[in-house]
Amino acid sequence: MEHIKDTFRYILDQLLSIRIFDALDILIVAVLLYYIFKFVRDRRAGKLAVGIMLFLLVMFVSNICDMQVMMFLTENIVQVGIIGIIIVFQSELRTFLEKMGGGSLKTLNRRNDSGDNARKIACIDSVVEGACDFSHEKTGALIVFERTTKLGDVIKTGTVINADAGTFLLRNIFFNKAPMHDGALIVRNFRYYSAGCFLPLSLNNDIIKDLGTRHRAAIGMSENSDAVVVIVSEETGTISIAEDGHLIRNLDKSSLKNILVELLIGEENEKSGTFDRMKNSIKKPEKSKNKTSDIG
Repeated sequence: MEHIKDTFRYILDQLLSIRIFDALDILIVAVLLYYIFKFVRDRRAGKLAVGIMLFLLVMFVSNICDMQVMMFLTENIVQVGIIGIIIVFQSELRTFLEKMGGGSLKTLNRRNDSGDNARKIACIDSVVEGACDFSHEKTGALIVFERTTKLGDVIKTGTVINADAGTFLLRNIFFNKAPMHDGALIVRNFRYYSAGCFLPLSLNNDIIKDLGTRHRAAIGMSENSDAVVVIVSEETGTISIAEDGHLIRNLDKSSLKNILVELLIGEENEKSGTFDRMKNSIKKPEKSKNKTSDIG
């Protein structure tokens, strides 16, 4: 009984000795680990994390068992391993830092732009109407909504137009004889900012083979930034959305608008979680054996 009292007394003393900076330290580490887990969960960096955990386990066992050769090897691997990881996964690390820095500003940006919702809705409506028209006509389109991660490098690859959003302008940009119809349209601050832009292709090998260059570019853009990308296939007329490396396909007019409002404005539909529900409800598609790819 006395031993139990001593144990509780020790635990109480430790809790009372915690300073406010200790609690802040734990909170910061917890938030950092959360962001790391969220980032690597659906990316190839997740496989790297598993490998690192196994390596640390081997290193721990070798230290406990006093395995001299194994300790020598693991210590030397650690010295060069960190530099190697930074070199190999520099794009993933850059994306992680960009999203970590940008995510904290989303709430502030929504509050500052709360009086601008009419202009935002008008821009979203023009994109939805245009995408539905393209779907019926089977005209390919790629529309990127810039959010907190600035896309200046991508914008430079196209032609700056910086025009008010409108369905007629959108149709002119992606008219199949127009010089900029094969590129992407960048929407900045809910204005059509730059057209004919080239997007980075995704390097994810798990993407089904039925998806062509347009969809792979959209997924790559969403992996390298927090942008929201609308895709219309010129082969099937299918409307899709790419966000955070996830692709939701076969959208209609209503679901497309709901998702765009949720992701780009957020305040009205923050509790609905339309995109998250659709993303979680879709199972990972099997790789198609059909060699014919959807170029759109």
